[in-house]
Amino acid sequence: MASPQPRLLCVLLCLLSHLAAGHAIARDTITPGSPLAANETLVSGGDGNFAMGFFTPPGANSTYLGVWYNKVSLRTVVWVANREAPIAGTVEDNPGATLSVSAGGTLAVAAGNRTVVWSVQPAVRLASPTARILDNGNLVLANGVGGAVAWEGFDYPTDTLLPEMKLGIDYVKRKNRTLTSWKSPSDPSPGPVAMVMDTNGDPQVFIWNGGEKVWRSGPWDGFQFTGVPDTATYSGFTFSFINNAQEVTYSFQVHNASIISHLGVVSTGNYGLLQRSTWVEAARTWNLYWYAPKDQCDAVSPCGPNGVCDTNNLPVCSCLHGFTPKTPSAWALRDGRDGCVRSTPLDCRNGTDRFLTVRHAKVPDTERSVVDMSLTLDQCRLACLRNCSCTAYASANVSGGGRGAGAGNGCVMWTTGLTDLRVYPDFGQDLFVRLAAADLEESASKSRKARIIIAVGASVAALVFLLAVAGLLIWSRRKRLRRTAGSSKWSGSRSTGRRYEGSSHDDDLELPIFDLGTIAAATDGFSINNKLGEGGFGPVYKGKLEDGMEIAVKTLSKTSAQGLDEFKNEVLLIAKLQHRNLVRLLGCSISGQERMLVYEYMANKSLDYFLFEKANVVLDWQVRYRIIEGITRGLLYLHQDSRYRIIHRDLKAANVLLDKEMTPKISDFGMARIFGNEETEINTRKVVGTYGYMSPEYAMDGIFSVKSDVFSYGVLLLEIVSGRRNRGAYSCSNNQSLLGHAWSLWNEEKSIELADEKMEGSFNPDEVLKCVRVGLLCVQENPDDRPLMCQVLLMLASPDAASLPTPKQPGFAARRVLMETDTSSTKDCSVFDSATITMLEGR
Repeated sequence: MASPQPRLLCVLLCLLSHLAAGHAIARDTITPGSPLAANETLVSGGDGNFAMGFFTPPGANSTYLGVWYNKVSLRTVVWVANREAPIAGTVEDNPGATLSVSAGGTLAVAAGNRTVVWSVQPAVRLASPTARILDNGNLVLANGVGGAVAWEGFDYPTDTLLPEMKLGIDYVKRKNRTLTSWKSPSDPSPGPVAMVMDTNGDPQVFIWNGGEKVWRSGPWDGFQFTGVPDTATYSGFTFSFINNAQEVTYSFQVHNASIISHLGVVSTGNYGLLQRSTWVEAARTWNLYWYAPKDQCDAVSPCGPNGVCDTNNLPVCSCLHGFTPKTPSAWALRDGRDGCVRSTPLDCRNGTDRFLTVRHAKVPDTERSVVDMSLTLDQCRLACLRNCSCTAYASANVSGGGRGAGAGNGCVMWTTGLTDLRVYPDFGQDLFVRLAAADLEESASKSRKARIIIAVGASVAALVFLLAVAGLLIWSRRKRLRRTAGSSKWSGSRSTGRRYEGSSHDDDLELPIFDLGTIAAATDGFSINNKLGEGGFGPVYKGKLEDGMEIAVKTLSKTSAQGLDEFKNEVLLIAKLQHRNLVRLLGCSISGQERMLVYEYMANKSLDYFLFEKANVVLDWQVRYRIIEGITRGLLYLHQDSRYRIIHRDLKAANVLLDKEMTPKISDFGMARIFGNEETEINTRKVVGTYGYMSPEYAMDGIFSVKSDVFSYGVLLLEIVSGRRNRGAYSCSNNQSLLGHAWSLWNEEKSIELADEKMEGSFNPDEVLKCVRVGLLCVQENPDDRPLMCQVLLMLASPDAASLPTPKQPGFAARRVLMETDTSSTKDCSVFDSATITMLEGR
């Protein structure tokens, strides 16, 4: 049996060792006799939020002294001391590297051979110098612990703005605090991207990429920068802007201790980004909370002087009222950099000039503007009228009375062309642009005429209603007679005795037959100028019948992956379907080997064109929500309310067409199947549809049912909310599809972050959260867990999203298929496009 004395000694030694280790971990200060060695780390006092020590960036062969988050599992460096003077070799190569403070107060980083690579010296000698890392990440040099600060790292930021750190100019300290990106993830030295406060005129922040301005914040309006309108949607943040004789600075605070967030500049190839990131511990990653520039109008002055940029218009650039393009030829090519010039010169002498109100504006560049904080907005107007050089004015501070006309205090006046002007749907402030009276009267005259026309039209509408109805009936009858004149009966489906897939019906075809000559004339001989696009069926052409009706003609290509079965399937199915959310088939044509379908023309193409391709036009939330409701009702009609019970099998964004009022209409029924009343699911060896939208049981086992369509609907719903494709929406580094990402955000209770950033926060959060929840319910792995479309419609109408069922894990069909069909040993990290599959042998 061992003696108790050695055991007691062992326990004491372990205890002493533990206490010593605890003391080392808690150390946050260095003194002249206690430097920081290469293998040591300082941890800030208080909550221990930050650590400081020597590090080597991934892939580098240099050593730096830096500050990083102590409670973030992924090392994230937020400040670097010797970014321009690294120590050669890795940390392991430099065991003798130190951070020390001398008896006189000089703070220095030295290599192992005692060569000083970085140092700071206070303006006065310190009697008891100490260097300490604070719990906000600031490295301070002071006269004793808690004494007066002689130097601080927050005065010399690198690429990151932390809470309490200030960006901008301190006139007292004579410091201009800017952010400068790293050259690369392995090189902390100053890169080309910089965030700088410009104090000329009305102060604003610029992002520079080399010698080019790539983004402008706009001036501070009392609430926020006018070019960052979504600041108001931030929760748990407070933003501060100080503009006085001592300083012009911007900073922010985070009031929720669980939120770890910073603002930083990043150089990505030829682009520079400003981005706010928040740490998500559950996913062990930094989430991109906000970034700029994010759209075409975020570029500096894309529409030139006196042009206005609006991402909701196409093209995005237009001239202010009373202005015309300076270079029409360039403007026609959508190059608006030359801007616009006045149509009518101003008449300052006679005092007849007036002001046009531009609402929801990011006001123009204020670098050369004149600011007078003593004036009210009304006084500002008079001052602008008296100054013949004044071109526009606005309130300098709207925090006291909203952003509308007559609100706010202080005066900003422009005396040059109005550059970098853009408008938002709901945010921004009023800008008052000076115009010649003739131009403003013309605008008012047009408005009055429009009101008169509307009034007259409304007054006579009741009188012509009955005549219009009668005329419509006569016109419809004559049109049908013209179309069917000279045409032959369709002799393809019934004479062969073959039935379209899934059909047990043999109804007569009640569908107009167009002769080939009529369609050729309508499409100008199938002119390439009339070609709308090409799908799996074949080319689609726009046409116009003799009576003026616009049509879309879908031709069956000889090289098409789809064939006669799909053609007949679509004709016989869609001819029997009538719903405002289904595309209307007007007729068909069969002439020899030529087979065509004639549809009503959809002026706004397909939904995927707006979600994924038309980047300069953003669908606002109201339009998206109406589209979601319309698709829901259309699919419910197919599954439950139509003459037959129909499964679409290829529901996706490309197969949802939009008319001129943006009403959604489900199209492309070539792969649809009719279900018998007693059938609940069917097993097939011919799997058709699009990967990314297919349910797992259908893609893997060939089993489909109405719940297969529900899965596709759920994917489409999440795509509409997020503005991203299910496949290829996220990098392969975390191997997540949109479904995976939505599921992760749901588990982290951050589903609101799925909302399309292009909407810039202008959406109903409750409706977005409800739609995300419904989408996840529709894509659950087990078909039995998915709701029916009638239940989906009730869920969307429910005012209380919290009362809806809790979704289970989604089925990741697209990823499973890709993993099983990809035989390459290496994976391509590029974006995958959706692929339509016409035939795949099921298991």
